[in-house]
Amino acid sequence: MAIYPKRDDLRELSGYHSPQVSVKVRLNTNESPIAPPTDFVEAVSAAVHEVQWNRYPDRTATALRQDIAALHGVSADNVFVANGSNEVLQSLLLAYSGAGRKVVTFEPTYQLHSHIARIAGATVVSGQRNADFTLDAAEVRRVCAEHEPSVTFLCSPNNPTGLAESPDVLRAAIESTPGIVLVDEAYAQFSPHSALELVREDARVAVSRTYSKTWSMAAARLGYLVAPTWMIADLEIVALPYRLDALKQAAGRAALRYVKQMEAAVREVVTQRERLVAAMAKLPLTVWPSDANFILFRPAGAGRALWQALLDQSVLVRDCSSWQGLTDCLRVTVGTAEENDAFLAALQSALPFVLQSALQARD
Repeated sequence: MAIYPKRDDLRELSGYHSPQVSVKVRLNTNESPIAPPTDFVEAVSAAVHEVQWNRYPDRTATALRQDIAALHGVSADNVFVANGSNEVLQSLLLAYSGAGRKVVTFEPTYQLHSHIARIAGATVVSGQRNADFTLDAAEVRRVCAEHEPSVTFLCSPNNPTGLAESPDVLRAAIESTPGIVLVDEAYAQFSPHSALELVREDARVAVSRTYSKTWSMAAARLGYLVAPTWMIADLEIVALPYRLDALKQAAGRAALRYVKQMEAAVREVVTQRERLVAAMAKLPLTVWPSDANFILFRPAGAGRALWQALLDQSVLVRDCSSWQGLTDCLRVTVGTAEENDAFLAALQSALPFVLQSALQARD
């Protein structure tokens, strides 16, 4: 029994978790399977000796924001940085949502959008995707017009379903809501589409990015937002001071010196993604197309059983079967060629047995 009760609106919530177990092949958290360049690691090691450990870091991360701005052709005043893109989203929700305000998501989508919104005290309203997980502009207009949200989330490419949102969907959200439209682009580099060109001073559009995926820096927890300057100023009001330590700022800057290597790694992941999709399409599975570094698939009636059967072979994927609209669905992160071979071998071995067991259970 708790010594002091938590807020009433948190009673029905639980934390956000992804299983961390010891396996040979871990393909459940959408990390990059490719380590960063050796030169990057050496640059970060050298930066350790440059840190003034007895002093607070640059509170506004000026140099890092300038480098990110140069990458995207914007001003440093258009860039907000934080500890992972999740803290970016949290800051935005602290600034623009809260009690008495509504936040819109379109399910199924990234679970932390609604989770953090509820923690911030907002009311979450969810529109629905089609059976193939595409999103209609008409549905976006309907939900936004009816609820007038303070924040509308669009995840592009959408996690966990994989597809990038169409320009029509983005335009519908921007035109139909009086509030902020946040386009979560954690996986944008794997996709041919981006909403960055929609960010303007006279628009209420922001785009979040992360270093965790394409920059091979999941261990560092670094993310950023590109948005109008007035929005960046609002986020600085709610953000904690000195939130980014000096070494993390140095690592973020060092990574940006290796754009070509990052792009090469992205191309390799995309090649492996297409190989996996082609191989999985030959199996008795429903496999959805992906613009990201993961693939959503469904073994009819056997999602949880297949997840366990793969785990028994030391291959860990994400079990999405309990998520809204994702009955029996699993999500696999695209790994290295060797990891993908191991996944496919385990999948081909386990699938006949779990599907037969599911069929017998129905009979």
